[in-house]
Amino acid sequence: MPRPVVPGRPLPLRVAVPLAVAAGLALLVAFPPYGVWPLAPVGVALLAAAAHRRRLRAGAGLGFLTGVAFFAPLLAWTNLHTGYLPWVLLSLLQAGYLALLGAATAWVSPLVDRARWAWPALTGLLWVGQEALRDRTPFGGFPWGRLAFSQDSSPLLRLAALGGAPLVTFVVALIGGLLVTAAWRGWVTAQRHAPEPTTAPDEAAPAADGPLDGPARAGGVGARRWTPVVVPAVVAVALTVGGLLVPVATAGSGDTVTVAIVQGNVPRLGLDFNAQRQAVLNNHVDATIELAGRVAAGQQRRPDLVVWPENSSDIDPLRNPTAGARISQAADTIGAPILVGAVLLGPDAGQVRNAGILWHPGTGADLDQLYTKRHPVPFAEYVPLRDVARLVSKKVDLIRNDFVPGSTPGVVRAGTTVLGDVICFEVAYDEVVRDTVTGGAQLLVVQTNNATFDVAEARQQMAMVRLRAVEHGRPALMASTVGVSGFVAPDGRVSDATGFNTREVVVRQLRLDDGRTLATRLGWWPEVALAALAAAALVGAAVLRRRQRVRPG
Repeated sequence: MPRPVVPGRPLPLRVAVPLAVAAGLALLVAFPPYGVWPLAPVGVALLAAAAHRRRLRAGAGLGFLTGVAFFAPLLAWTNLHTGYLPWVLLSLLQAGYLALLGAATAWVSPLVDRARWAWPALTGLLWVGQEALRDRTPFGGFPWGRLAFSQDSSPLLRLAALGGAPLVTFVVALIGGLLVTAAWRGWVTAQRHAPEPTTAPDEAAPAADGPLDGPARAGGVGARRWTPVVVPAVVAVALTVGGLLVPVATAGSGDTVTVAIVQGNVPRLGLDFNAQRQAVLNNHVDATIELAGRVAAGQQRRPDLVVWPENSSDIDPLRNPTAGARISQAADTIGAPILVGAVLLGPDAGQVRNAGILWHPGTGADLDQLYTKRHPVPFAEYVPLRDVARLVSKKVDLIRNDFVPGSTPGVVRAGTTVLGDVICFEVAYDEVVRDTVTGGAQLLVVQTNNATFDVAEARQQMAMVRLRAVEHGRPALMASTVGVSGFVAPDGRVSDATGFNTREVVVRQLRLDDGRTLATRLGWWPEVALAALAAAALVGAAVLRRRQRVRPG
């Protein structure tokens, strides 16, 4: 006979396990392409409830279930053209961090039981700490799936201007903590006033008179009984709506420039787009020349800058005269510099660089305005521990040449316009984007190639661009080989978004900006402070647990 539900105990596993799985699914649906952002704090709340008061191993197991339910479908685009193994390994690795979060949630339960109103703050701190660890380990981390990136259409997006992605994550998880506080107290209140279950004496819960589950005070019927339920729920709603009060710029305050994004498309989606390198380059050249024809006919304003995506020239145009000549043809015809996403050979044999290089009409490549990707993707652009990785899968040898990282931020000067160039997944890393802004960038440019993924991945990436625009108060754009491309205003609004697997050119006037938001000025300090408080909470829980063990009785 299953054990009855007793308020002073953790939720029974028969309840906690479905809650943990539901938590992962709620988090998943909060992200693009679904975009139901209110479900992010709901997912946080479900995991917090499932892991509360559990042993560490049980908390870790429940967190792992949440992680698998969340990351496996979220990262499904990684298995489209590389097989199942990379997807499975990456999903399990990311789920491991939520296992740590589940264990930490269980660990701080005595603090929650001692001070009920600490639960929301503790939940927020633990999520920031987990993301800070996941964003940096191993091999530089993988920040995909941060809570902040689910809020691209939420009022909470504006908080990025105050403290960046860590602050947005903290508030989303804080709201989840408020929801679980309200729900747990509501469940306890309902249990107190339900018929008493038949339990054996040893099933009585000594924690039943703790701060979270104490009996209602005398005369505490009616409204007073439900105050601990209503107040956290109201505060959660107020915090969400209050995000609208954070001031953000709707447009830049500097000079106006006209920018064109060329999305040339590829002959076929998948890894073999690399086998069609000349065709991909020709697509971007031809689309730019067609734009020049519309400019000459008076149908389109002449751009001051043209942006091509990552991998638009996988033939090194600095070493291949034919590729260089084709790019020069496009630049000369449009009469504007082109930021080209190119794969460059070297500097040593067996090495390549993923770069953005400015190509001027008349003079060609400007080697002084060249950005090399600083954060190559492990096991996709280079293989760490290759001999060990080969034991897991021989497909690592598909990456014959390791991409070498650049050493300087992506500050590219195109005439009077200063670009902050980041390439592909770099948009997920806080410091990579911020370094371009502190280096003088007036316009954020994300060059990416989604030909080996799908539209879900592209939309998730666009959500990151939206957050970065708000975080730094800059206009931004994303240029993709196949989509989704588009412009983003400093308040996060997207304009001229393209379709997926199509050839399109979009042109827009943008106002640049030189100012700095509070988030830009603070840099990584909000994350450091929140992560330090999370560590302090774990230490505080350890002290409290020790005191409880040595207390008589």
